[in-house]
Amino acid sequence: MNTGKNILVIAPHPDDEVLGCGGVMTKYASTGNKVHVLIMSRGVSHLYGPDKIDNVRREAREAQKIIGVTDTRFLDFPAPELDLVSISEIARAIEKVLKEWQIEKLFLPHKGDIHNDHSVVFKAAMVAARPINACTVKEIYCFETLSETEWAHPFSNDVFIPNFFVDITDYFNTKIEAMKCFKSQLREYPSSRSLEALEALSKFRGSTVGYHYAEAFMIVRVIE
Repeated sequence: MNTGKNILVIAPHPDDEVLGCGGVMTKYASTGNKVHVLIMSRGVSHLYGPDKIDNVRREAREAQKIIGVTDTRFLDFPAPELDLVSISEIARAIEKVLKEWQIEKLFLPHKGDIHNDHSVVFKAAMVAARPINACTVKEIYCFETLSETEWAHPFSNDVFIPNFFVDITDYFNTKIEAMKCFKSQLREYPSSRSLEALEALSKFRGSTVGYHYAEAFMIVRVIE
């Protein structure tokens, strides 16, 4: 793994980044890379009060501090209604961050996730990260998000098929500690948004490639 890269994880909502990339983020941060997080949305007022929004953002900051995140930025697009915003507007916001932080490695939600916000973020980010105009992004990966990815439609263009695995055995406990910060989002097992389910997935992904714990991704594009 190369060190010293600027890495960005784009999360539609707070906690998506830890669910999908908590181990990788910890691994990269501990080996000299700058790990940034961009959280795209703020809950709409008729569904989420300001206290709930502020609380989950505070939880996210606490979790990211444990992981070693360099910078976090919160945008205020409406969740769960990102599909009411134009892709171009969201893409411009992402492009601004990519340029400011000179991002080289990019992690996105899987486009086939059942939550439409995830699909919107993926599409907008792909527009923002087009390999034109001296764009610095050279690697793009999609992560899986428990309680979203596994509930996707069982059609070929929506299925998460990992082809890039990262050993997080030495970093899994940190991922769990970070996830514990999201008290408002965690559920009791057998909910897939539980610590037990998170461990089960990490063990399963690890066992497929000979590690105790791993996170799995889909490679979208790698430029050398």
